[in-house]
Amino acid sequence: VYSPDYNITFMGLEKLHPFDAGKWGKVINFLKEEKLIADDLIVQAREATDEDLLVVHTRRYLNKLKWSFVVATITEIPPVAFLPNFVVQRKVLKPLRTQTGGTIMAGKLAVDRGWAINVGGGFHHCSSDKGGGFCAYADITLAIKFLFERVQGVSKATIIDLDAHQGNGHERDFMDDHRVYIMDVYNRYIYPGDGFAKRAIKRKVELEWGTEDTEYLQKVHTHVEGALNELKPDIIVYNAGTDILDGDPLGGLAISPQGIVKRDEVVFKAARRRRIPILMVTSGGYQKRTARIIADSILNLHNLGLIDKELATSGAENPKVEQMIRDSAKDLTNLSLQ
Repeated sequence: VYSPDYNITFMGLEKLHPFDAGKWGKVINFLKEEKLIADDLIVQAREATDEDLLVVHTRRYLNKLKWSFVVATITEIPPVAFLPNFVVQRKVLKPLRTQTGGTIMAGKLAVDRGWAINVGGGFHHCSSDKGGGFCAYADITLAIKFLFERVQGVSKATIIDLDAHQGNGHERDFMDDHRVYIMDVYNRYIYPGDGFAKRAIKRKVELEWGTEDTEYLQKVHTHVEGALNELKPDIIVYNAGTDILDGDPLGGLAISPQGIVKRDEVVFKAARRRRIPILMVTSGGYQKRTARIIADSILNLHNLGLIDKELATSGAENPKVEQMIRDSAKDLTNLSLQ
């Protein structure tokens, strides 16, 4: 799931944050170069509407985003505070709303097809009434709530959050919701350090500065297996941040590119083996080379048969995946899935 509208570009201001605000388009370009995908195999994400966002967010919070200084604080780009809000809405918030719509759509696709990847999304620091850490909308919470409310047979979800940062947004949103099991593996010393939100984590793995591949992969494997043995969910939401990469200015961990590819493989293998639908979002990653690593990981998942056309069509009446995906895009024209 992707849209060219994911990418944030205006007057170079996006360069004031370490986030590569064009990484999503670069991932798609790499996958096209490798002939893995063409335009007709991409489900076009649609922008989440106010009505969609209100499934989780308070009206008060959405109204706050009409103040440019609030958006500047959330995105950590101070000059945004001085821009007219209509510019901020179009150039900053619309891309984030479109990625949010993509996550909601990918949730439905994952249930229908067995897997889906939103090339954007993963705004795990945003909760129903508070944004932060470049996260203005709670796409993970939204995707799960849409599935619970509007897709038959989905009543339990597991979030596997492997971004370098604690996922305090979805943790706050699901604090008292026993239908959602949260596993979070993160650097214990960095943002956000949200002690209250940690109470929602069912399987907490706090890492030390500079954790490397061997220890990291062993912990991920052990705890993913443990989490899925403890509760078999109807959907896994996998927050696959690449800010665990060695040299990331914000993550503080030391995982190699090969380690990231292997990590994603571990999670998908665990999901596929148990036949649990999985939705992957790409979340944080603050180096120019992360787009290539995400693309390499998706290629690896495909080469191993963990994501492919056959899996996507399993159990479907129409064996042609292209037609199915076109049909899905039509089905999801209305994000509300009514």
